[in-house]
Order: sequence, then C-alpha cells, then structure tokens
Amino acid sequence: MIDWQEMFVPVHSIPEMIVRGTVTYIMLFLIMRFLLKRQTGVIGVADLLVIVLIADAAQNAMSSDYKSITEGGVLVLTIVFWNYAIDWLGFHFPAFQRFTRPPPLLLIDNGKMLPRNMRQEMITTEELNSELRQQGIEHCSEVKRAYIEGDGTISIIRKDKAETGENSETLKGIS
Repeated sequence: MIDWQEMFVPVHSIPEMIVRGTVTYIMLFLIMRFLLKRQTGVIGVADLLVIVLIADAAQNAMSSDYKSITEGGVLVLTIVFWNYAIDWLGFHFPAFQRFTRPPPLLLIDNGKMLPRNMRQEMITTEELNSELRQQGIEHCSEVKRAYIEGDGTISIIRKDKAETGENSETLKGIS
C-alpha cells in the first residue's frame, strides 16, 4: 500500500531545507572556487557543483532519507536557484564575476616560466612542460604567453616565427 501522505507531505520545515541547501551550496562553491580551481578541468566549478549536489539531493529524496519527494524537490530547486543567481549576478555585475570566475593567471611570459604564479596554482615545471608538449610545443621559449584559465585549463599563445628567429627555410629543413 502506498502512503501518499508520507510521500508528499514534508517532515522537515521548508525554510530549514532552503537554509540547508543554501549553506551547503555556498560553502562548496567557495571551497571549489578558491581551493580546487585547477582540479576541475574543463567543466566549470558551478556546473560540477550543481551536478554533485542535485545528484545527492535527489538520491536522498528517492531513498527516503528525506521522508517526502517535496523535501528533495525543495532542496534541488534551492541548489538550482543559487546556481542561476550566481550566474545571473556574474553576467550583470562585472565585479561579482571577478569573484565567481577567477581571471587567468600568467604562467609563461615571453618564453620564461613564472615560478611564483606556478607555485600559487601548485603547477610543477613537469606538468607545464607536459601541457606544452600536448599542444606541439617543445620548449617554453616558443611561447609568448601561457595562462591557467578560471576553469583550470591552460591556454597558450605561441610566438610567431619572427619572434622565435625561425624562418620558412629552417622549418622546411627540420621536417
């Protein structure tokens, strides 16, 4: 027999669920924004956070950790609200966007690695060289600038041939 009341009538108060969802979202957002930027890879921090929290909230509602579907739904909607609100604020207010999406950090400037910035993001020389090789660059002297972006990816701007001292003759001889 289905207990419809238990399935849809919340056991916990709706405001408590909203506060719990809000505090959890903001706490995890701050941790991921300031501590885990590099580890998130290509998926944005907010996207990853929403996926994890929604999955957990929905799982709790389905396994009856919450006694009603309504409670799980309220928690999911609270998380979606905060994700949308933070994106909206970042889009409409550039100052807020600087908080939610970190600016790129320069790792290589004119062929020279910047150890201080690499240390700040805990990127070793070997890791940066690996990223260069993956993009077809043998040595950092071929790089005009390289940045770690807000989502953790590394973007590279190559020097043009005139800056590296290469010409088409030497390139043909190498290949």
